[in-house]
Amino acid sequence: MPDTTLDAVLRSGAARLAEVGVPDPRIDAELLAAHVLDIGRGELQAALVRGDTISDAHVSAFEQFIARRATREPLQHITGRAPFRHLELAVGPGVFVPRPETETVVQIAIDALLAAPRPAPIGIDLGTGSGAIALAMATEVPHARIFAAELSPDAFPWARRNTAGVENLTLVNADLREAFAELDGTASVVISNPPYVPDAAIPRDPEVRLFDPAMALYGGEDGLDVVRVLSVRAQELLHPGGLLVIEHGELQGAEIRAILEGDGWRAAATHRDLTLRDRATTALRA
Repeated sequence: MPDTTLDAVLRSGAARLAEVGVPDPRIDAELLAAHVLDIGRGELQAALVRGDTISDAHVSAFEQFIARRATREPLQHITGRAPFRHLELAVGPGVFVPRPETETVVQIAIDALLAAPRPAPIGIDLGTGSGAIALAMATEVPHARIFAAELSPDAFPWARRNTAGVENLTLVNADLREAFAELDGTASVVISNPPYVPDAAIPRDPEVRLFDPAMALYGGEDGLDVVRVLSVRAQELLHPGGLLVIEHGELQGAEIRAILEGDGWRAAATHRDLTLRDRATTALRA
């Protein structure tokens, strides 16, 4: 069979994804094609303008990836990579895929670490998942000491892979309720993107419902069980004036502020993401 034009293959793949309701079928088709061809998306666009063809072997690989994406398997599981700020993380089954909205949440922690007066401020990421938040802090604030904990036996290997060789980052396989007792009273920042979906609120998106690990999604009857644990544990870890940062659902800010204020935190405030949805709540240790 002769080579086929890249444009025709992309249009066919995007049409198949559109049929099953994938939100951005053309973008996903382009990203999968770029992955198959081992080129960047910019190079792919240039190839389209030139009218390049694609080999039978590449067409076959692309069609296999499209078939997987048509089952609503996350794009990041297929490529094995997820972008996060300046990073590219290894991801796959068993680990929560980092979301773009978390990039704005971690900025709050990074700003606090940069403003911390201590020569080597300590930042702690509880429930690190893929390691995205911890790795962003460690690489963007290289003079800080970053510590990350992940309990899941499925997610931990991904975090270990992503953080390997980062000298100012310590990763442990531990429950956030007990991790880093030796650091009590020393941290400038504690941050977490905990499971916060109420147990009965099954996500509509198949990518989330079928592929994200339940341990990273569901947080009890009201979704805030782990938030309550964080409120207590972070007070033990932080020094006076230290900052707690919690990512959460867009309708949970008021409830989380009430929990934190009830536990004695100061200056509880909720922050919006770039879509103007409530996304994170912060508070200062008294």
